[in-house]
Amino acid sequence: MKKAISLTILMVVGLALFLGCASAPPLRTEASTSEIRAAEEAGAVNVPQASLHLQLAKEELELAKGLAAKGEKARAASMLLRAEADAELAVELSHGDAEKAESRAAMERVRQLRQDNP
Repeated sequence: MKKAISLTILMVVGLALFLGCASAPPLRTEASTSEIRAAEEAGAVNVPQASLHLQLAKEELELAKGLAAKGEKARAASMLLRAEADAELAVELSHGDAEKAESRAAMERVRQLRQDNP
């Protein structure tokens, strides 16, 4: 009788653990993936510093997926936040570089106008 009760308790505990793991929310990668896409569209690949952060974001996203697959949800969520932050930084660095290029082009147009109209 004691063995049957012990076995039943063990099965209930095992089932509870199994269901607890199975019901963990899935890893939400949409924000990180979206931010990485935004960095690519902003031209981060063409800006050395932005390109570095874009690559980091991609690597962190893959690492987060691997951690989630191993059941390390907390570490995976943390890695996703890092990926999103690096991708956001890549976007900002890309925009800064584009603004500098626009500024240089505007200054060159002003110089050209001054030369053409003394």
